[in-house]
Amino acid sequence: MPTVTSVNVNGLRAAAKKGFVEWLADTSADVVCLQEVRAEPPQLTEDVREPAGWHALFAPAAAKGRAGVALFSRREPERTQIGFGSAEFDASGRYAEIDLPGVTVASLYLPSGEVGTERQDEKLRFMDEFLPYLEQLKKRAAADGREVVVCGDWNIAHQEADLKNWRGNRKSSGFLPEERAWLTRVFEETGYVDVVRAHHPDQEGPYSWWSYRGRAFDNDAGWRIDYHVATEGLAGRAVKAWVERAATHAERWSDHAPVTVVYGA
Repeated sequence: MPTVTSVNVNGLRAAAKKGFVEWLADTSADVVCLQEVRAEPPQLTEDVREPAGWHALFAPAAAKGRAGVALFSRREPERTQIGFGSAEFDASGRYAEIDLPGVTVASLYLPSGEVGTERQDEKLRFMDEFLPYLEQLKKRAAADGREVVVCGDWNIAHQEADLKNWRGNRKSSGFLPEERAWLTRVFEETGYVDVVRAHHPDQEGPYSWWSYRGRAFDNDAGWRIDYHVATEGLAGRAVKAWVERAATHAERWSDHAPVTVVYGA
């Protein structure tokens, strides 16, 4: 089974100029899931569009400069898919998946939402459509003897341990009761596992996103919203899970940090 990394790059063109290319050259990951790419392949330089040693799948959004997900895999995928069969969201650059031997790896960028706006309504509509798909995906994979991991920016902090200032964010998108309850359904009703939390059960965080405002990063006042959500069999084979937090604020190439899991044989 592969080592998988997921990271919201906060604009791939910008990240590429700030250290992403060097990070990709150094990573030991077999699959890299990207979110918020915010570019179409022709807009990317060749070393990002077709990096040496990688097979790339891009799912840009129809809306220019928004969203966009991608997957880089060292092994050529057996199958690729963009979207999850949604009339509203399949062209929004929010979901793509690849099949590798024995495992389906997906990159998800769930809408961020904003309380009291259409963006929150969009987020809730996405969640309503995506949960049944997660159930179907798991059943289909099980029938084929496959495991599944859905990596990405889920834009929901599930528990109080998943964000530093949980008291001040109880009415904020990303920590609303209905959002958290939905994520509980993903874990309890469909049987997926939050791999990083399973490896860090009693820890605050480890956070994966910090605002660029103020000294959030220096004070580790972050949110854990980037997840590896895996089927039980694959989650049980995870041997290490961590957040690749930059050593200093200046070394960050995104406001998110890569989240990496090593899945053993």
